[in-house]
Amino acid sequence: MTRLFHVSDVHFGREDRAAIAWFDDLVHKEQPDAVIMTGDLTLQARRAEFANGLAWLQGLGVPVTVEVGNHDLPYFNLFERFFRPYRRFLSVEKMIETPLELTGVTIVPMVTTARFQWRLNWSKGYVSQGELAKTLALVRAARPGTRVFIACHHPLIEPHTRTSAQTHRGAEALQALAEAGVEAVLTGHVHDPFDIAHNVGGHQVRLIGAGTLSERTRDTPPSFNEIRIAPDGFSVKVRALTPAPDVRLPVEHVD
Repeated sequence: MTRLFHVSDVHFGREDRAAIAWFDDLVHKEQPDAVIMTGDLTLQARRAEFANGLAWLQGLGVPVTVEVGNHDLPYFNLFERFFRPYRRFLSVEKMIETPLELTGVTIVPMVTTARFQWRLNWSKGYVSQGELAKTLALVRAARPGTRVFIACHHPLIEPHTRTSAQTHRGAEALQALAEAGVEAVLTGHVHDPFDIAHNVGGHQVRLIGAGTLSERTRDTPPSFNEIRIAPDGFSVKVRALTPAPDVRLPVEHVD
């Protein structure tokens, strides 16, 4: 069995230090096969936030793959946003948007952030045709016989949590991924966990969202997802800091 810790939206600069310490302790004690971080490592993409966040990732001691969230793109320096948006990630470049092959599962990255959009709110999701093509090529290259999960920041379809993603071309991307055999899409952004099974053209894809380890909680206390992958299927459990160590998340089905 392969175990993943799926974490998101840590927002260094407003991180919950008690939640970070709790998560670190669990990682070191339980040694998951990998940590999947689906974006918003920082709050405002400041140097100090990146320095603290990247040191945290490097100290986990297990394989890590990291997606870039909308908060990880420079907000105040437009030159860096347009021309060097990932410069502050360079010290962990090998973790960023990199496929991760594990026993029984391949994690494939997909970028859903954009440096610029033709709408006022640039924080919302966007899947470009080029990025979708790149992701589908990685899906096709995955080791035969393994499950394929996508890791990205924004939910492709609205999970109807308090915060929305409004991902442009998200439904189109989900259909293409389902047809390619993808079984799950791991995301963050909305700060509340969810597990929704969508039936798309006869294929079932589970959209799985992680909560937050920051102070910017919504309806759920600081939490992350534990995903267990076995030959006959996979399960998702939300592990929350309070009020109880473990909170089970039922799978919703949407046709």
